Amino acid sequence: MMDMEKEALYWKSKNEKIKCELCPHECIIGKGKRGICGVRENKNGKLYSLIYNSTSSIAVDPIEKKPLYHFHPGSNALSLGTVGCNLKCKHCQNYSISQSKPEEIYLRDISAKEAVEKAKDSGCEGIAWTYNEPIIWYEYTLDSAKLAKKEGLYTVYVTNGYINEEPLREIAPYLDAASIDVKSMNDEFYREIAGGSVQPVLEACELAKELGIHIEIIYLVIPTKNDSDEEIKEFCGWIIENLGEDTPTHFSAFYPHYKMTDLPPTSLKSLLHIYELAKKEGIKYPYLGNVPHGDYENTCCPNCGNLLVERYGFTASIKGLKDKKCDKCGKEISIVL
Repeated sequence: MMDMEKEALYWKSKNEKIKCELCPHECIIGKGKRGICGVRENKNGKLYSLIYNSTSSIAVDPIEKKPLYHFHPGSNALSLGTVGCNLKCKHCQNYSISQSKPEEIYLRDISAKEAVEKAKDSGCEGIAWTYNEPIIWYEYTLDSAKLAKKEGLYTVYVTNGYINEEPLREIAPYLDAASIDVKSMNDEFYREIAGGSVQPVLEACELAKELGIHIEIIYLVIPTKNDSDEEIKEFCGWIIENLGEDTPTHFSAFYPHYKMTDLPPTSLKSLLHIYELAKKEGIKYPYLGNVPHGDYENTCCPNCGNLLVERYGFTASIKGLKDKKCDKCGKEISIVL
């Protein structure tokens, strides 16, 4: 067995307790207790990560599954998840790992070096930390990202964006891309549905963009909760003003799950309306997710409509791109190849 524990980063002593400074919760943790994430524990006056080198899930995934549509389309990433989360989303699709404690499920040992070797042996172009929240796996993902970059692999976070400024700044030089959930523009939604607050997420998105991380934004459309035209317009306006109109924006269908089985799935009609509304508001690259195959998966030139990247499910084929430009009108496209 490898050592699953490692002294954590970003904490300080506070009287006889510890204040964790990794995420905006800034938990005050007594001796023998853990933070909200369930994986950072005060052991005799020091904060430890309980999940260093521990993974619950390993798979080779297409990058489109993250979803990242403007980042190395058609490539594969070795995808790793662990256990725990710093939010408590009532609709979580992966609650069996995100809301579990390390001692409650089987965790497999994998060192950063082994993960990088496995990615290369599997023919992957990169590594993604996903399935649950990578921020709470910070020490391991930071060490892994540094090693992955040395070995020529790209690195990806699939994240809720609930992270403080200093740790985001530290990992940014080693993090190439992030798929970030913005769950709502409404703080009441975040408090009631996710157990957090929206402003730190928006600030993390803006900082990630400023630090040169390629970001794509995911918005899960939940009927009656965050799907009003007013909120969608506010969301699109925030993206355009703070991240740029060319930021890939994914509107995904909700399906009843976990503690939110009383709501219906998001209808395709509703999503198509939001898709058109986003385009009207000025989003250049809106996409729909968790829905049947359609043109709303494809990347088209916002200038002339030329098909640039064609997708079917999680496969992608480059059609009309040449040196990151539309091969018809020459418009430069915001995409990482």
